[in-house]
Amino acid sequence: MGKMENTTGFISDQFYSKQVRDLHFRHLRMAKPTSSVQECAAQMAKEQVSCLFIGESKEDIQGYITDITLRDKVLAKGLSVEKPVVEIMESSMVSIHPEASLVEALMLMFQTKSRYLLVKQGDHFEGWISRTKILTEQSQGPFMFIQSVKEARQIPELRAKWQRMPEIIHLLLSRGMKASIVNQIITTVADTIAQRVIERVIKEIGPAPAKFVFFVLGSEGRGELTLKTDQDNAIIYEDKANEQREKVRAYFLDFATRVSTALDQIGIVFCEGELMAMNPKWTHSLSHWKRNYETWISDASQETAMNYATFFDCRAIFGDEKLLNDLKRHMNQLLDKAPERFFINLGYNALQYEPPLTFFRQIRTEKIDGEKQFNLKHAMRTMVDLARVYALKFQIQETNTLERLLKLKDRGVFSDAECQELIHAFSYLMALRLENQAELLLAGSSKPLNWIRMEKLTKVQNVTLIEIFKVIRDFQARMRISFTKSL
Repeated sequence: MGKMENTTGFISDQFYSKQVRDLHFRHLRMAKPTSSVQECAAQMAKEQVSCLFIGESKEDIQGYITDITLRDKVLAKGLSVEKPVVEIMESSMVSIHPEASLVEALMLMFQTKSRYLLVKQGDHFEGWISRTKILTEQSQGPFMFIQSVKEARQIPELRAKWQRMPEIIHLLLSRGMKASIVNQIITTVADTIAQRVIERVIKEIGPAPAKFVFFVLGSEGRGELTLKTDQDNAIIYEDKANEQREKVRAYFLDFATRVSTALDQIGIVFCEGELMAMNPKWTHSLSHWKRNYETWISDASQETAMNYATFFDCRAIFGDEKLLNDLKRHMNQLLDKAPERFFINLGYNALQYEPPLTFFRQIRTEKIDGEKQFNLKHAMRTMVDLARVYALKFQIQETNTLERLLKLKDRGVFSDAECQELIHAFSYLMALRLENQAELLLAGSSKPLNWIRMEKLTKVQNVTLIEIFKVIRDFQARMRISFTKSL
């Protein structure tokens, strides 16, 4: 475990013992010396690299160009982009052995004023690393960590980043970072990983034949991801003429399968309920999605409310966001005319949970592996469900639970005191849940990540949880009066 210098950055002790080979260095992207500057720039744009090596082969590298080379030696001087790249390339290359330490690599870069190092074993070049990558590794604050995820491209590297999350989250929580900020960090990392994977798949199978948006649902749609997360995603694509429909649909189902398979390999696992874009049920044209929401809202049965509530917590992470915004506008028009039983049944779904309080005001537990435990996720899900019902009833656009509560307070649905109680309760449960998950994962435990052992709680935590369960029970009582008089 690393030690933290402050709440926004931490330095890993491991940095000083890491070798160059421990980094996921980048593959060499090559261009011929006779290639034009314009051809090389186009290749860099297509392959999304900031450094292109020039030579006849990977064994015969003569130089390299970077974004800065193009800026300083071509654009700033007004040179023709038709010139051969050999005339503007940098030729002072520096290489390092993969068993050298990262400290040695960093010192070599500063001494030679080089931003890039070739990784060389014997006569063979294995790849390259940038100064930014090593500095990011050296100072792995959460924001630098997110930046390092943005720069990652290969599946093994993205998997390694995701595997570091328990360590990072445990450290941030131990230093007092708010659970809502930690949620945002986990969500941003997951979003970024998905975006890198999507870009990679598009590169593999070619550009999409229609405008589309890849959107996430459930906890990721609300920006409330924890360390125990699976995939909840879907795709909307624009309506196309009849003769193109099959081709368009085939592309997106192949695309979605590749994306989900890669995410599963990284550690963001397949959804057990198959609520993923690779399932043909959840990849459709915009008009088909509109019909879906029309059906769910007009049907308004308890079963429908339970099965499709998560689709009201959706957020775009890649593609044309206008498609999702169009769907949301349609959804709001439907909600405006929704039958009362739609809200009643969503409310009924939220009231199924009974806060784990005994008659004597103690926490009611279940025995798992011989230990007294209770489920933190179930308690939080009730608050998520209740906030969602109110938000849909009052047409609040936000999907995040805390933001929904604040907007509902602004509308006068909750008083300041009620809102603060609910926010404190939700935030406390989220922090406890994240901390518990991080500790279990770091210990290599196979125990359920959403259950917490009573013996782990302090007396203060125990008393606090009892008060929180009273708040949830009062919230449910109000809900019964507001939405479920007929029950």
